[in-house]
Amino acid sequence: QVQLVESGGGLVQAGGSLRLSCAVSGLTFRRYAMGWFRQAPGKEREFVAAISWSGGGTNYADSVKGRFTISRDNAKDTVYLQMNSLKPEDTAVYFCAADRTLYSSSSDTTEYDYDYWGQGTQVTVPS
Repeated sequence: QVQLVESGGGLVQAGGSLRLSCAVSGLTFRRYAMGWFRQAPGKEREFVAAISWSGGGTNYADSVKGRFTISRDNAKDTVYLQMNSLKPEDTAVYFCAADRTLYSSSSDTTEYDYDYWGQGTQVTVPS
C-alpha cells in the first residue's frame, strides 16, 4: 500500500519560513519524480514544485521561484519543501505527490501526471 504523509505545516507570520516533509512508503521512492501542489480555499489545486527521480532537476511555479526549494533524500524516502519569505497568498493545503511514470524528470506540472497523493498539510500565513 502506497502512503505519502506530509508534515511540517502550521501558522507562520509573513516573511517567515517553514519546511514541509513528505515521507513515502510502499513504492521504490528513488525511482519516482516527486511534486508539491497546493490548494487555497475556493481555488483549484495548483503546481508548486517538482524534483526529478535523481534529484538532479527541479522545477518551480513562477509564484514561488526564488523563495521555495524542493529537495529529496532517497535514503530516507522523503521529499522536502523549504518555504522562505512566506506571503499571505501562500496560504493553502499543501500536498505531495509521486509521479505516475518511473524515472521522470521534473517537468511534470499537472496533477494528472501524478498517481499517488498525500492527505495534505495546512499552511497559514495571516495577512
